Amino acid sequence: MTKLTTHVLDVYSGKPGMGIKVDLYYIGDNKKEKIHSLILNKDGRSNEPLAENEKFKIGKYELVFFIGDYFKKKCDLQEPLFLDEVVIRFGISNNLENYHIPLLVSPWSYSTYRGS
Repeated sequence: MTKLTTHVLDVYSGKPGMGIKVDLYYIGDNKKEKIHSLILNKDGRSNEPLAENEKFKIGKYELVFFIGDYFKKKCDLQEPLFLDEVVIRFGISNNLENYHIPLLVSPWSYSTYRGS
């Protein structure tokens, strides 16, 4: 069974992004539809796939990582935060393959890539 998964690594502290809220949207017909919302576990991963079966289809998606709330608990940051929500918009062109979207993040930077 193919699926979409994610994980977050907090490169500021060198630990998994435990407790970060993540929302997943499907983008179609010029509108966004929320299809999943979850909180990352102690390993910075979701306990279940973000999308699978009929919700894992070809098209455009958006992941929103609420890192501002997470880093406010970890360090003293001034408002407004440099990064509050990290939004990653991506496409799934083959829903017969697994897609994994990792996020490496600090209060001031982030990077991502397509994993498998």
